[in-house]
Amino acid sequence: MTDIYEVLEADHNHHRELLEQLSQTSGDTSQRRQLWEKFYFDVKSHAAAEEETFYANLMKTEDGQSKARHSVAEHKEVDDVLDELNEMDMSSSGWLNRFNSMRHDYEHHIDEEEEDIFPVGKQEISVQLARELAQKFKERKRKERDLVDEKTEEKLVE
Repeated sequence: MTDIYEVLEADHNHHRELLEQLSQTSGDTSQRRQLWEKFYFDVKSHAAAEEETFYANLMKTEDGQSKARHSVAEHKEVDDVLDELNEMDMSSSGWLNRFNSMRHDYEHHIDEEEEDIFPVGKQEISVQLARELAQKFKERKRKERDLVDEKTEEKLVE
């Protein structure tokens, strides 16, 4: 049975792939826009669902609280840069520089989660709860994605 760590790591691997594909693009092309949109929306829904499921439970533990808070703070930093990049001209050197910086920071963040935080979670969160959180994460991520789609449609109508 799948647990939260497997689900999160699968998402992280997908994000790594998207980042690599994005780094191979140039200019304001449809390929770059499509890859960026996939990455942007998936990371945003991933982070929100991760905070509400995994980190909410990790914060309840003495050993996990500081690590969870650190990761949630990093989510905010990445989220701000994603929004900044989303508003920039993709063909500019500024976009590429900012993207490369964000990529470095995000990959460091997910490596840190997998190497430093997941082991603490495995000590603090029961196997049964970790399995339940996997399903809750998937459901929450779908809801987050639906909310993003609704907000996008509202902007188009305005």
